[in-house]
Amino acid sequence: MVNTNSVDYLTHANTMAAYNQWMNQKLYQASAILSDEQRKKDQRVFFKSIHGTLNHLILADRIWMGRFTGKPYVVPSLGYMLTDSFEELRQAREAEDQRIIDWAGSLDRETVESELHFTPMTNPQPRTLPMWLALTHFFNHQTHHRGQLTTLLFQLGIDPGVTDLPFMPGLS
Repeated sequence: MVNTNSVDYLTHANTMAAYNQWMNQKLYQASAILSDEQRKKDQRVFFKSIHGTLNHLILADRIWMGRFTGKPYVVPSLGYMLTDSFEELRQAREAEDQRIIDWAGSLDRETVESELHFTPMTNPQPRTLPMWLALTHFFNHQTHHRGQLTTLLFQLGIDPGVTDLPFMPGLS
């Protein structure tokens, strides 16, 4: 088991929120090079396409942020399409990233050391997680799907550039 006293989860959450924003900006910039048809082509990943995966990332972030803030975000499914418009999706992503940064900046030790009670969509049984673990999952989930996106972009001949956390601008 992780000794939560040895980890500064407030710094971790703020760093990961900034990384999330940086990487999303890079992926949207790289995806903008593609045609709408290329972004929406079924490429046999969890959410079918680049557009579908970008959409899922916003959707999942909104669901988790709803859990974190006590203001549930309810959708019919994890594959629910927010918009068919790439520009609207990009604007929603920018807003959500800023919301995550602001929220991470408002966290305090008491919150990070608390428990999160929620009911997942995929298995609707009430769950309780230590908040530090829920935060870790939240940021890991983003990284997981962005890894899929970088692979899809590479397969289409687009290099999104460096993606490693230690190379994020402003990180010392």
